[in-house]
Amino acid sequence: MKRSRLPLIALAAAGALALSACAGGTTTPGDDAAPEPEDVSFEEGTTMAELNEAGTITIGTKFDQPLFGLMGPSGVPEGFDVEIGKIIASELGISEDNIEWVETVSANREPFIENGQVDIVIATYTINDERKEVVSFAGPYYMAGQSILVLADNDDITTEDDLVGQPVCSVTGSTPAAMLEEIGAEPVLTDTYSNCLEPLRNGTVVAVSTDNVILAGLAAQNEGEFKVAGEPFTEEPYGIGLALDDTDFRMWINDVLEESYEDGRYEEAWNSTAGTVLPFVDPPAPDRY
Repeated sequence: MKRSRLPLIALAAAGALALSACAGGTTTPGDDAAPEPEDVSFEEGTTMAELNEAGTITIGTKFDQPLFGLMGPSGVPEGFDVEIGKIIASELGISEDNIEWVETVSANREPFIENGQVDIVIATYTINDERKEVVSFAGPYYMAGQSILVLADNDDITTEDDLVGQPVCSVTGSTPAAMLEEIGAEPVLTDTYSNCLEPLRNGTVVAVSTDNVILAGLAAQNEGEFKVAGEPFTEEPYGIGLALDDTDFRMWINDVLEESYEDGRYEEAWNSTAGTVLPFVDPPAPDRY
């Protein structure tokens, strides 16, 4: 397909988190380091061409995940997933003030894609075969792993074996919740991981379990209260969800991801968000299934 573009423009400088815009088109005052949209053209009839012509894109992300997707004090989300969304929008010729951010929790990611409520979902979204029956995935762009969050003074829980028969909080519709059932824990489910913290504080549950990067963000946001125990016990490849069988769009997003790995935009996005807490690791190669 035809795709012409100008030289890539870097994302925000490392250490400066560029805040994205909400549907109303509000930008953060003084934010002049945001990526400018590319001058591009696409083959007629493709999703890329439609979005480019519309001049806007709707992206689903988490609003309660520190480091990856968290609603900021300015009223717009911020985090690594948000920065990946900005890179994709820029390559479509869409400025970040024309991105509409929609909150997606674990349980509504597939329905939002299927119903056309969002164009893509970037929301700590693990790729698995069951989900690939109803949506497509570009990526993975990050490899996480399920782990355990406990109270800071809890030294009794160090591995997933210590969760067997114990009440553990996770989120409805998530792969970590399914894994808890598989290992014999007693899942206590809610809609967002932030809602797991009070049950952990008051002893209703002994732990929270989900991807290590999410737990690290929650621990960092509540310094001194919680800690991540042990090592990850699964591999969770994060992907970008989009409409089923939109192969051209999926392959194009994979191209954008690979370009961002090579030109440094991916690492800059990481360093300015999740990289403030977690070390940088080389991203996985996209799965071009």
